[in-house]
Amino acid sequence: MMVVEKRNRELRGEREGMSKVREKKKKKKKRRSAYRRSTMQLDFCKVQCYKLCQSLRSPSLFELLWVLLKLGFELLKFQILLLLIRNLCAFTRMAVTEAENPLLGEITCGTLLQKLQEIWDEVGESDEERDKLLLQIEEDCLNVYKKKVELAAKSRAELLQTLSDANVELTNLIAALGDKSYIGIPDKTSGTIKEQLSAIAPALEQLWQQKEERVREFSGVQSQIQKICEEIAGGLSNGPLVVDESDLSLKRLDDYKSKLQELQKEKSDRLNKVLEFVSTVHDLCAVLGLDFLSTVTEVHPSLDEANGVQNKSISNETLSTLAETVLTLKEDKNQRLKKLQELATQLTDLWNLMDTPDEERELFDHVICNMSAPAHEVTVSGALALDLIEQAEVEVDRLDKLKASRMKEIAFKKQTELEEIYARAHIEIKQEVVRERIMSLVDSGNTEPAELLAQMDGEIAKAKEEAFSRKEILDRVEKWMSACEEESWLEDYNLDQNRYSASRGAHLNLKRAEKARILVSKITAMVDTLVAKTRAWEDDKSMSFEYDGVPLLAMLDEYTILRQEREEEKRRQKEQKKQQEQPHTDQDTSAFGSKPSPARPVSAKKPVGTRANGGGSNETPIKRLSMNGSKSKRDSLNKLTSPSNLGAVSKEDDASPVVASP
Repeated sequence: MMVVEKRNRELRGEREGMSKVREKKKKKKKRRSAYRRSTMQLDFCKVQCYKLCQSLRSPSLFELLWVLLKLGFELLKFQILLLLIRNLCAFTRMAVTEAENPLLGEITCGTLLQKLQEIWDEVGESDEERDKLLLQIEEDCLNVYKKKVELAAKSRAELLQTLSDANVELTNLIAALGDKSYIGIPDKTSGTIKEQLSAIAPALEQLWQQKEERVREFSGVQSQIQKICEEIAGGLSNGPLVVDESDLSLKRLDDYKSKLQELQKEKSDRLNKVLEFVSTVHDLCAVLGLDFLSTVTEVHPSLDEANGVQNKSISNETLSTLAETVLTLKEDKNQRLKKLQELATQLTDLWNLMDTPDEERELFDHVICNMSAPAHEVTVSGALALDLIEQAEVEVDRLDKLKASRMKEIAFKKQTELEEIYARAHIEIKQEVVRERIMSLVDSGNTEPAELLAQMDGEIAKAKEEAFSRKEILDRVEKWMSACEEESWLEDYNLDQNRYSASRGAHLNLKRAEKARILVSKITAMVDTLVAKTRAWEDDKSMSFEYDGVPLLAMLDEYTILRQEREEEKRRQKEQKKQQEQPHTDQDTSAFGSKPSPARPVSAKKPVGTRANGGGSNETPIKRLSMNGSKSKRDSLNKLTSPSNLGAVSKEDDASPVVASP
């Protein structure tokens, strides 16, 4: 634009300079024309006089007339003198013409003037009238000449204006096309006006053709730009396309082409974005069970699949509306998925609660399959349709009503689950009292079934939490009881006289005995660790740790006391046995002179599983260790802690080799 303005200023300066030069030339021409006019008038009169003298064949008359002409030119009016000379010339020419060629006299001015003289003579016209008529004829002739001169001057002025306009047009075309190095510009000062016009015409024609072609290129590029801008704006332009013909340079055309390429790229990007939005809307409508065609046509009618890809709207409004539609559909999808997952969870809980068969559950597999799926993974057509959600709601309502009718059965089932948790955790509860309370609540109808089940679920969760906190201690109790059972088995095994025989399975018993001895040696450490863990648990929970209703620490203390008593009894029996065997040893030595090896009396051994006092007549409080446990564990503890078994422990020691004291 700066170049164009600069060029326009230069052109205006050139025009002003040319106009000033033309004005100076006009003034100079006026002065010259005035001088030339007077000179020409005088020369014309001289020529007329010369012709007159030539026609009269009298040179001396020419000299006389020339002298009179000079004087008359200064004293008389030029028109009168000229009229006189012309009349003489006309008369002379008529005379000569009639003399030389009488056939041509009818069409010459002389014959006409002679005819006029004859008419005047016949009429008797006075000289004054004749002079007046001749003067009028002369004036008419002058007017004809003036008109011809004016027409010629006008034609010349028009040619000059045309030449000037052509030069200006040539300059403007070169400036508009931006081709400053154009080589077809002719020389402006060489030749006549018509020659200059003829020289400049081809250049103008070529530049006009080039301009028309350039305008068509600009129009084509600008029309495409306008069309894409209208598509982006989403409406028609305010006015028709106008090409600025003052600047048709290739640089400006390249700028328009670059802008067109940018707009075409933007159009392609927008079209891809629109297609992506439409595809997303299609997928979401399929999942939600909505009509895709009506959804997209509400945004813009051109988004129908029947329309071509290039005919789809890419306006800002269409893109924003599509984005809002996608966002709305995604929110709707998330809400429906959340609701469907809640219904699926309720269905699963109700099925598990009422032991619904698999055949009935399979009818709602399409609901359960999306129970934990994220939103982006739900792509099955109709997976979140409203009728499917309504179907799930109806099923949940039906199961809720069925659950209310089976409330007592469900409550007892949950109570059984709670009792099993407590039983596994060795926690005593009053089962009959709780069941009676549940039955009274269900029968009275004062408590909502959902509230009752929620309370029972809370109790179950609390029981599971308490059982988890007792798990470590219970595992150690199980290990301790297992060790006690192995200790009891080891006592019975040591009393078996055939334990070293080669009977079937004897080697397995030997291996078990070795493992049992190792395990029995760890019982004291087990008890100490169990006591420490139990006390830490009680300090943390601020309550007593009970095992089947009996405090575990009391059981462990009682077991420790009984074990110590058994050890004391065992040592006492050993000492008593040594004292009883000492007199027999002395007698044998004095009788035979040698000391025989000690031998255990046969009557001291008992078969495996027997007890000295009947095996169970004297029970201790430690028997309460496992009231709900297995019978084998209870028997093993009874064997271990019963006073009647203390003798069996001493017999185990007697079974091992004893070195006699010196």
